[in-house]
Amino acid sequence: MSAENTLLKVLVDKINNDTLVLPTLPDIVLKVRRTADDPNVSLNQMAEVISLDPSLSARMMRIANSAFLGRAIKAESMLQAVNRIGLDQIKNIATALALEQLYVSKNDVIKAYLEQVWKRNIAVMSHSIAVFHYFSKYHKGSKLDLDVMTLCALLHNIGVLPILTEAERSPKDYATPDFLNTAIQKLSGRIGLSIVRAWHLGSDFEQVVLGWRDLNLQSTQPNYTDFIRLGAVAAGYFKSHQGKVIETAMKKNIIRDIEVFEETEYLDALQLVKEAFD
Repeated sequence: MSAENTLLKVLVDKINNDTLVLPTLPDIVLKVRRTADDPNVSLNQMAEVISLDPSLSARMMRIANSAFLGRAIKAESMLQAVNRIGLDQIKNIATALALEQLYVSKNDVIKAYLEQVWKRNIAVMSHSIAVFHYFSKYHKGSKLDLDVMTLCALLHNIGVLPILTEAERSPKDYATPDFLNTAIQKLSGRIGLSIVRAWHLGSDFEQVVLGWRDLNLQSTQPNYTDFIRLGAVAAGYFKSHQGKVIETAMKKNIIRDIEVFEETEYLDALQLVKEAFD
């Protein structure tokens, strides 16, 4: 058995035995999420929790004051920022902003791969949200939420992290691009499902991480997975499935046709998202 197949078997065994080490959310994110879930929490209390972390505070202020949220009046304090974003949305936005902290490694090959994956996540997220803005303009009654969409997009590839961690802990010949690509294609969906369940994020996120690559998994109505697939296509990935993704999106009236990606309205929305999360 080759070294790569050996590690692949190790990964499968750990998944089946529930012994694979999963990434954990930063402490500040756990505090934000617990606070947001408290039915009696106030805006002041939430602002105080976020203010405990200077990095998160700065990025939250940037989001609150960005054109991404479509507000003209600048938030001058964390309390104003929390009020602008909203208590219901704050925990998903905070989680999204903190995810980049998980994409680090001391191994040069793994580090380069993680940077590539995160760059791709940002690109897919930006396009997914731009499509979502386009869709929302013509479907005012949609129950899909922008904050959930944002976090879904940044989490869709979260299953790669334990794979890369295992490769980093193993002999150097395991950490090859060919092996990593194979392992990610075969296992990242199942691993991603384990992660979002461990983080108690909910069924919307479970559906995305498990099924966004599998076009046989379809819903009758537009869901977050549709937007992640469209975001991947628009960002230049998922090329072999572009035709089917676009056709399905048109049937669900998410987009009119592929030319949407070239329209000024779409490109303007894309730029706003990139500026907010750059």
